[in-house]
Amino acid sequence: MTKQEFIDKLKSKLSSLPKVEVEDRLNFYIEMIDDRMEEGLSEDIAVADIGSVDKIAMQIAEDIPLLKTLGGKIKPKKSLSKLNLTLLIVGFPIWLPLLVSLFAIILSLYVSVWAVVLSLWACFISLVAVAIYLIITSILGFKSVAVSGAMLGGGIVSIALSIFAFYGCKKATVFALCLIKKIIVSIKRCFIKKGGC
Repeated sequence: MTKQEFIDKLKSKLSSLPKVEVEDRLNFYIEMIDDRMEEGLSEDIAVADIGSVDKIAMQIAEDIPLLKTLGGKIKPKKSLSKLNLTLLIVGFPIWLPLLVSLFAIILSLYVSVWAVVLSLWACFISLVAVAIYLIITSILGFKSVAVSGAMLGGGIVSIALSIFAFYGCKKATVFALCLIKKIIVSIKRCFIKKGGC
């Protein structure tokens, strides 16, 4: 594949994204191919070393913020006809509550995921606080030796549980971040030409 074919295919894959972002990315890949050709590689090999157009287009889509991706889609390219405007006004009592409901559902799912993660971290902090309290109380020895020993044992168990809880909380946080990133990337992929999404 020649440099021009590569750039044309990449440009067509990214045509639904903001033009400024697309131009910046295309210039980056043009410079990259030119640099490889200056190093002595042939045009075909320089283009092949970069990778497939589909993977590059998906990577570019993932790198562009979602609001910029949607920015080009929200602006109407032509004015509304009288029929479309009438349907929008007449359908307002139907589509507005549906739109608000959809937004509320998405927001509640997002908040729920983070509420679970925050609850797990609160449990971890509680275990650490209990461990510190039990160990300090057992060392000060206000109680009998048996009670102090039981409190020390409880503090050690709480420390052990807090270590397990820390790794669980860390995994839950990473999972939540990955889940949200995958959802955003899947939304972005709908705006990349693949044959139609």
